[in-house]
Amino acid sequence: MEKKKAPPPVADINVTPMVDVMLVLLIIFMVITPMLTKGVSVDLVKTKNPVTMQAADKEDAILISVTKNGGVFLSPGNLRTSADQLPEKVRDLLTNKIDKTVYVRADARSKYSVVEDVVDNLRAAGVNEIGLITEEPHENKTPNQAAAAATAK
Repeated sequence: MEKKKAPPPVADINVTPMVDVMLVLLIIFMVITPMLTKGVSVDLVKTKNPVTMQAADKEDAILISVTKNGGVFLSPGNLRTSADQLPEKVRDLLTNKIDKTVYVRADARSKYSVVEDVVDNLRAAGVNEIGLITEEPHENKTPNQAAAAATAK
């Protein structure tokens, strides 16, 4: 009886399974990434001296977004609501929480009266700490370029 010879070793690397896994991961990240943003997307007000609020990024943080057309959205859940319904909804969300801060993200072009109504209704709900979320303006010029531009005029 003759012994069977083992096949010769294959020197090529099979990358097909790796490509399949990478494509699945890419699709998963493409689907999940838009869901990671909290609240409704708004163009935040630009401030020169912002104070960072790390607690606003927590999962259980209460965020209220005011859009430029006057829409009020309550997170978590991204629920559209009116400013009049905020007190009872915020009271429910604040029960059994240690940090009683509520964060307001208002669009730079939203009406002041809508933001004022939101703050008044939060105060009516018993909220003592309100954080207004803003962003720092992005300056493309370095200080040396700005000084050179100022002296050139």
